[in-house]
Amino acid sequence: MQTACYHCGTANLNNQFSAVVLGELRHFCCPGCQGVAQAIVHNGLENYYSFRSELAPKAVIEGDLDILQALRLFDEKSVSDEFVHQDQKGCEIQLSIAGINCAACGWLIEKQLSQLNGVKKVGANVVAKRLVVVWDEQQLKLSQILQKIQQIGYDAKPFAPEQHEALQQHENKILLKRLGLAGLMTMQVMMLNLGVFFDWFGHIDSETLQYFSWVSLILSTPVALYSAMGFYQSAWKALKAGAVNMDVPISFALLSIYISGCYATLTHSGQSYFESLCMFVFLLLISRFLEQNARYKAAQISANLLNHMPTMATLLIKGEHQLVLAKTLVAGQQVVVKVGQIIPIDGKVIQGVAQVNESMLTGEFELVTKHPQDSVYAGTINQVGTIVVEVSHALKLSLANQINQLQQAAMLAKPKIALLADRMAQYFVIFVLFAAVASFTTWHFIESDRAFWVAISVLIATCPCALGLATPVSLSCAIANLNKQGVLLKRADVLEQLNNIDWVGLDKTGTLTEGKFVLQTLHNLSELSDQQILTLAASLEQFSSHPIASVFKHHFDLLEVNNAKELIAQGIIGHIAGKEYRIGSNTLMDVVIPLHLQGLSVYLACENQLLAAFKLNDNLRQDSHALLDSFKPRHVELLSGDNLHVVQQLAQTLKISDWHGQLNPQQKLALIKQAQHSGHRVLMVGDGINDAPVLAQADVSITLGMSTDIAKSSADIILLENSLQKIPVLFKIAAKTQAIIQQNMLWALAYNILILPLAVLGILSPLAAVIGMSLSSLLVVLNASRLLRYRA
Repeated sequence: MQTACYHCGTANLNNQFSAVVLGELRHFCCPGCQGVAQAIVHNGLENYYSFRSELAPKAVIEGDLDILQALRLFDEKSVSDEFVHQDQKGCEIQLSIAGINCAACGWLIEKQLSQLNGVKKVGANVVAKRLVVVWDEQQLKLSQILQKIQQIGYDAKPFAPEQHEALQQHENKILLKRLGLAGLMTMQVMMLNLGVFFDWFGHIDSETLQYFSWVSLILSTPVALYSAMGFYQSAWKALKAGAVNMDVPISFALLSIYISGCYATLTHSGQSYFESLCMFVFLLLISRFLEQNARYKAAQISANLLNHMPTMATLLIKGEHQLVLAKTLVAGQQVVVKVGQIIPIDGKVIQGVAQVNESMLTGEFELVTKHPQDSVYAGTINQVGTIVVEVSHALKLSLANQINQLQQAAMLAKPKIALLADRMAQYFVIFVLFAAVASFTTWHFIESDRAFWVAISVLIATCPCALGLATPVSLSCAIANLNKQGVLLKRADVLEQLNNIDWVGLDKTGTLTEGKFVLQTLHNLSELSDQQILTLAASLEQFSSHPIASVFKHHFDLLEVNNAKELIAQGIIGHIAGKEYRIGSNTLMDVVIPLHLQGLSVYLACENQLLAAFKLNDNLRQDSHALLDSFKPRHVELLSGDNLHVVQQLAQTLKISDWHGQLNPQQKLALIKQAQHSGHRVLMVGDGINDAPVLAQADVSITLGMSTDIAKSSADIILLENSLQKIPVLFKIAAKTQAIIQQNMLWALAYNILILPLAVLGILSPLAAVIGMSLSSLLVVLNASRLLRYRA
């Protein structure tokens, strides 16, 4: 029966080549098309066949050409739109990486990718086994990045929570199989050789001993060639790229023991140590298994946000309900969310009232009541009531996805101590190799029978695994803890910098105050009615991004405003019916303000006439006093664009001795630069709207609230819960993280310094070396995992 090739559409006469695609058996015209289809499925790109608008060209087999053709599909916009994020910085993608075992693996990938023209940033999160790459698509294609990763020896796929979880489980199963085999063979070989060592079988002749050696060789071979394969693969990837990692000395030691044992067995000379080989591999795999599970726990806390993202949504079309994929929703569509359902998309409530659990974003379990026009976010849970939500934007641009991007972007900027640890680990591995060679050479002249095993002890005991894990595991655990509490870091190095802060700048409106203004008094100085004054004010304030504009939003009969212009931190200028109107602070007014009205928040003027003055009230946050107490003994200054009288009152209330009012963004920026020029490390806390320049300039910056433009914020730290309570917590976790990193580094260095002389002098046996190295790495991971449970 003649059919068309599922991949390219060419006539297919015999249906000889087939593969399962999208859950069905598909037929292909040649092994090339079959190979490309299988590579597409393997790389998680099956949706290509669902969304393609035309058939693909016929595939031709030339070595790995089928894989390369599959990778080129990532360059097609219809495919890449789902997982590539674009902004002014370039294209950004988050990848799941299989085979990352240690910090050196991440360092190797970062080093190799950074050499590609067009790559702007690259950061590997070893704990979560993810990679974030930012690149210029004009200079470099995504397929070239993926191809480079494959050439290094790692398998990369676009990050998807379900696939990433499956990848983790797959690697875990492989590790358990290798561990189980090593454990089983170790018991057999140990029993056999212990019987020989302790003469449990009575006098044994040479033929029987040789027989036991062959049995040990047969039992040990699966351990050496299968169970230990992960160490060899990791070492080979590093050596192939012209680098070394922690698995290089381990692999060299294991292969040396195995090869020497094979030689001793074949030549009937010397001593074989197959029981030591099996025990080494078994203990190393136990250590790696425990490490992997501890690191996975830390990564899982951060990944929970996307693991609970909805896949389906109930679309409302002309009064009828239709079940659709959440990722297919577009702005303007309406979805129904019933009690107990996960809200599938970011949007605004247009009908109904509900109580929503937003703990997955903020870490707070108190239900939030949502009324019409209130915003809701994908992944939060509707606990009470049924609502109709109008979609604001695609699921890809949802707040939860933006948060996830921020979490991963945090690993792009490494603290200085992390960079130092990476460099030290690389040099230390080289030092270990030279130390092993020197030890072997020296002992060969002293006691040749022991030379080999002394070198093995040096290779294993001093492998700097603990040193490589000390910083990344600690940072990952700290970031995971903060994420769980609704605190997002855009740079991992801010935890290090927070400990050096000695100068704090605080914005007033929306930071120390609630930013919820109410009109307290209207002073009408014109012949217009109060309603007309409010209408004029509302018509102008609709063009303002300042929280004060919310005071006038309830006046709906707005006038037409031409040439409206917002002056940051001053107000709005616009023309209504041919006349120029100004609304804002006294610095914007070109009229004389009466003495009794000076010190008010907002003024309205037309041409050269002052029409009205507004006295607004903005309540102080309840946690402002506690925040200021937590900053002691750091220097604190209040920086505000509000008028001097209002700022002075707030400063006196909060007992802030240094304050500034009526500042524009340039003046605020000058004060921050002046403090930095004086040698201070500056923290700026602001609302992220008018304070963007100072937030970007400060050494560390914090903004509050769930802004819809959160990914473009200038701040380094974002508090999803609109509260100041998390700032003292942030400082305490930063201090705790620094302490644990220092403890881990001190332990890792102390262990290697103490263990090296013992190994070189032959005091430390190879078995003790394995136990010591495994325990040192495990201790570092367990110490860092305390940050997951730390509560300030």
